[in-house]
Amino acid sequence: MDLTSPEVLAAAGAVVVAAGGYLAVRVRRRRPPTEARAESAEATAQPRTNLRTALAATGRRFRERLDAALGRSEDSRFEALEEALLGADVGTATTTRLLDGVRERGHGVDDPAALREALRREMLAVLTPAQPVAVGPAPWVVLVTGVNGVGKTTTIGKLAARHAADGRKVLLVAADTFRAAAIEQLGVWAGRTGADIVRHEQGADPSAVVFDGMRAARARAVDVVLVDTAGRLHTRTPLMDELGKVRRTLGREVPGAPHEALLVLDATTGQNALSQARAFAEAAGVTGVVVTKLDGTAKGGIVLAVSQELGIPVRWIGVGEGVDDLRPFDPEEFVNGLLDAD
Repeated sequence: MDLTSPEVLAAAGAVVVAAGGYLAVRVRRRRPPTEARAESAEATAQPRTNLRTALAATGRRFRERLDAALGRSEDSRFEALEEALLGADVGTATTTRLLDGVRERGHGVDDPAALREALRREMLAVLTPAQPVAVGPAPWVVLVTGVNGVGKTTTIGKLAARHAADGRKVLLVAADTFRAAAIEQLGVWAGRTGADIVRHEQGADPSAVVFDGMRAARARAVDVVLVDTAGRLHTRTPLMDELGKVRRTLGREVPGAPHEALLVLDATTGQNALSQARAFAEAAGVTGVVVTKLDGTAKGGIVLAVSQELGIPVRWIGVGEGVDDLRPFDPEEFVNGLLDAD
């Protein structure tokens, strides 16, 4: 047996770093499971943000416009409704879809409550609940993509904390090799959550990091692998091509991987998030969306636009700084947060 092979080293808990044609090995102390679980619990023990409170920036302004629109005469009511929806960054196509449905349900009805309920039903129809994604046979691989600044690495850390809290062994793969800060940040999350991590030096080939990560995942009997990728601009074709190469490497090493491809979008960017999503959907085979920073924007309607115009389910939303503030997306809870008074 070659005791210096990457597979053997990975099984022993070593961090294998490729540099200059050589392998540098750093053996890391593997913490006892009780210690890892304790750190994970500490990382998740933060106040949970109430969704209605988190949506205050979007909801309050939208409800003001909605109330004003519903109080108008029938001739001008839908024009005002359109302005209210566009002001929340629902987008032109989705706004048209919603208003067409409301007209069918509420045309000729002067009761504002009935029209509000019609709008609620149309929004829920757009936000059809996504089928839950169950963690499959190990290693179950999640590829996470998105441009810089959307909260991608933080989202990975919060997902790691959730999986660790459920008793799963997690491996983080730092395939964003363009920024040393991203590698360091992921290392901090690994320490907080008790996850393993595979990382190379800054500037390394992301596909090489992924290759080593998949080998380590099998050798260490990891349950869930979360792969961080560089914050690519969706307008940079070579970088998007590289993302495709990462996906192919995952598939070669672990059949069927990635089993989930999440795109992280920043709600504060509004309609620009749609342009990002369209490009990433093709390059990364996106299967679900994470919308972050919903607690600090008046553009929360982008959630409706992503669901309607792209047909990609929103799986998670970020509504605060705490680990528990990344939560599974609940369409009914979201719509109620937009439409109902504080």
